[in-house]
Amino acid sequence: MTDADAYKHLSGTFVKVSAPTPYVAHVELSRKPVNAFHEPFWTELGQVFDKISKEPSVRAVVLTSALPKYFSAGIDFAALSLPNNGSDPARSAFELREHILGFQDCISALERCPYPVIVAVHGIAFGLSVDIVSACDVRYAASNATFAVKEVDVGLAADIGTLARLPKLVGNHSLMHELAYTGRNFSAAEAEKLGLVSRVVEGGRDEVVASALELAKLIAEKSPVAVVGTKHLLLHARDHTVRENLEYTATWNSAMLQTQDLVDAVKAAQKKQKPAFTPLGSKL
Repeated sequence: MTDADAYKHLSGTFVKVSAPTPYVAHVELSRKPVNAFHEPFWTELGQVFDKISKEPSVRAVVLTSALPKYFSAGIDFAALSLPNNGSDPARSAFELREHILGFQDCISALERCPYPVIVAVHGIAFGLSVDIVSACDVRYAASNATFAVKEVDVGLAADIGTLARLPKLVGNHSLMHELAYTGRNFSAAEAEKLGLVSRVVEGGRDEVVASALELAKLIAEKSPVAVVGTKHLLLHARDHTVRENLEYTATWNSAMLQTQDLVDAVKAAQKKQKPAFTPLGSKL
């Protein structure tokens, strides 16, 4: 599977998908001029990732922006429309809650995608950008990236994933609180200090995208059974106790250790060759 258009059918109006190398899906955000998100954009992002989740030939996903200076400016407030049942505050709250839950579900599609999602951030990455980045498994930033948890500056607490996921991702909770309370800009270097990103790549869009694609290519060479299982078990560990995860892992691997991939990997290692693994199935 080497055709760059192999995943083109998964694309939408604002979210483009290609296959730059075998088994790697490259997802690009593309809504000019600044990748500001309105409801059709974030809905489409969730739909695209849900479709990728059902593609058994995919083994790794890279999420980037197609725009040269922006990852995303965040929410498009000019196009934002919130449900409002003017006759009763309680009924308005029910409607708004469903709206927020639906929005959260679209961004959580990145996390529930069974394949590792690597995000490559460059330029401006404000507001919703941090919600999106925190839903990814591996996070790279170009040295020219600038982040901000902007929601506090528009009178609300971030509600699409930043505040739910950051405490489980980062090691510097003092800095996390500072950034969430102030809404100030922070650099790629500070994002690395926070623990939001694992690598800062010198340069801009081209450099960080190339690094992310190289990592995806390496992951795609591994057993898809092993990689999908690893992501699944890591997410389970995040949300459960050590004892619960150990027991769950024993149950999971009681099935997965029977894979042919294990046999093929051992044989290839003995012959000092790279193993070749088959897709997970015809359709997931």
